[in-house]
Amino acid sequence: MIANALLATTVLCLAALFWLMQVCTFLIPYRAVLLHAYGPTLAGWAGVTFLNVFAACYAVSRAVFLKDTGQKLALLERQLRSGPSVSEELARRLEE
Repeated sequence: MIANALLATTVLCLAALFWLMQVCTFLIPYRAVLLHAYGPTLAGWAGVTFLNVFAACYAVSRAVFLKDTGQKLALLERQLRSGPSVSEELARRLEE
């Protein structure tokens, strides 16, 4: 799930970066000055933004993909403990 969130975050951040590069073409003559004077600050803010987008993607993926997981696992455990209705191998592993 972390890999999926990381992939989604990377795609979203790259899309935002390409969009900004297209919109901010008027800053091209000042590129050297901006990177020299504000490069570390911009990199820090980009890192913080990346972490926030990653946290949002991770939270959304947990909410969407792990919906009612606890209830499903409880149902599976009850079925395993009930006896031979479920796979014997799974019941043996649960007893160990």
